[in-house]
Amino acid sequence: MATTQAFLIETGDKRDGRGRRIATLERRAELVTDYRRSGLTMAAFARREGLRYSTFAGWVLKSVRPVRTPLAPVRFAQVRLPVAPAAGFPAGLEVRLVDGTVVRGNAANELAALVRALRS
Repeated sequence: MATTQAFLIETGDKRDGRGRRIATLERRAELVTDYRRSGLTMAAFARREGLRYSTFAGWVLKSVRPVRTPLAPVRFAQVRLPVAPAAGFPAGLEVRLVDGTVVRGNAANELAALVRALRS
């Protein structure tokens, strides 16, 4: 009966505790660029480079996602409403959005729901 032996050839790559190679971000980007130039399918390229398909597919997917910029924090301001409407000012509430949109209404909860709908 023939026995098969597996050998691990040391290439100097960093490895995790299970012996898997750890690729730097630069190496990942290089592999994705090489894949795009190769004309191969992702599966064929991953096989050729000795990578797990699912790992390599994740790298490719992350390379095409747009980088999200953090949203600005929401700012709140405490306001006091006049007891009686000022002359020339209609009774009710008014909200001015950052883009210049002005929303007016008498019911605060309905106005808040409208502003939320406009912002989403």
